[in-house]
Amino acid sequence: MKHIKTDILVIGAGSGGLSVAAGAAQMGANVVLLEGHKMGGDCLNYGCVPSKALIATGKAAYAQKHSVQFGVSDASGTVDYAAAKDHVHDVIATIAPVDSQERFEGFGINVIREFGRFISPTEVQAGDKIIKARRIVIATGSSPLVPPIPGLANVPYETNETLFDLREVPEHLLIIGGGPIGMEMAQAHIRMGCKVTVIEGAKALGKDDPELAEVVLSSLRDEGVEIAEDALAAEVRGKAGAIEVETKDGRVFRGSHLLMAVGRKANTDKLDLEAGGVKPSRNGITVDDNLRTNNRRVYAIGDVAGGLQFTHVAGYHAGVIIRSMLFGLPSKAKTTHIPWATYTDPELSQVGLTEAEAKKKHGSALEVVRFHYSHNDRAIAERKTKGFIKVMVVKGRPVGASIVGYQAGELINLWALALANNMKMSQIAAMVAPYPTIGEINKRAAGAYFSPRLFESDLVKRVVGFVQRYVP
Repeated sequence: MKHIKTDILVIGAGSGGLSVAAGAAQMGANVVLLEGHKMGGDCLNYGCVPSKALIATGKAAYAQKHSVQFGVSDASGTVDYAAAKDHVHDVIATIAPVDSQERFEGFGINVIREFGRFISPTEVQAGDKIIKARRIVIATGSSPLVPPIPGLANVPYETNETLFDLREVPEHLLIIGGGPIGMEMAQAHIRMGCKVTVIEGAKALGKDDPELAEVVLSSLRDEGVEIAEDALAAEVRGKAGAIEVETKDGRVFRGSHLLMAVGRKANTDKLDLEAGGVKPSRNGITVDDNLRTNNRRVYAIGDVAGGLQFTHVAGYHAGVIIRSMLFGLPSKAKTTHIPWATYTDPELSQVGLTEAEAKKKHGSALEVVRFHYSHNDRAIAERKTKGFIKVMVVKGRPVGASIVGYQAGELINLWALALANNMKMSQIAAMVAPYPTIGEINKRAAGAYFSPRLFESDLVKRVVGFVQRYVP
């Protein structure tokens, strides 16, 4: 065995682990990075990057089929499925060098391509190496959750780890799971010419504001996606090309391919947490507000920490623990300012409290302001008028924002900034947005908050009348 001593050991080369390793090494720490699978983790290889690339293919096909509204003749929009997958892998290959072993070795990081497991509270074994570290960061991410549905083990199925390698177009794709991944892939595939049925045990997009989610679901149904809700899968049967899913209420759905998209599970199986004195949780690893485990030398970040499972959260976590590990400064992770987006068309995004959550927390102190895309001139020009924004406001400050519509994932950035910095609605209203942009929707939402205070106020009208009469 080769013994290595280091300041910081990072287990996992996904978004969070890479951010910690690069930041720590460039600020002078001695860093060892372990990765037993692919550099870049799930996001680069199986998640955010390939899914958005495939969504772009579907969007291009849809645009060709629906161009007559712009004075351009509709075209067939026929998709070569294998070529679309070539596009996906080209996108991955283009981004991959940023996450490569060579780049991180260039930062002075000792990159070891092995899985790691604890052998003591301060030591991890990786292959024939034992690494003793002052601080250890677990950033092993998550994997697709495959529930024990009777019959599933005997039927071929896809997950996000296999779907992007599929070369033959599915004739009829069955998707178990109506969350963001399921709905994004449903729309991408219906636009590429597949039949698609989504089978959801509860409510599709159930973690989002139901009023906004319905706008998305209605759009997908209009495009031909069958969405079955309250349809809990009870049995799967069949063979490749002829698969059946029966639900607990007796409904049977038939298709050629099956995609499992019911959620994620934390990657902890290989770590031997008990040997490291690290306590697991139901959803991963137990951490405090500082992202430390019960073993004070060990941190857990990203999906494996059991909270919000987004790439940008892992990156945020990296910044939190770097402040603590490198500088010994107090640093706590918060969730109130963390946004998320679902990249359907229209997009769906959220930051802070939903309307229901805000009502429960703030009661009568809550004000909800809205602005519709149909009143935005750029949205009218682009024929993207479906959707709206609503902002939850308490005592002049936003506590949450929900957006459904074109570029909702871009628009939510401003509200994430506002919540992160405890900004007032007056500061949003003071912003000057270029005309005509979709971004004006944010400013107009702030304007909708102040409009009744200005235009429906008897006091304001009396002041204006006084000035007009007596002030020269």
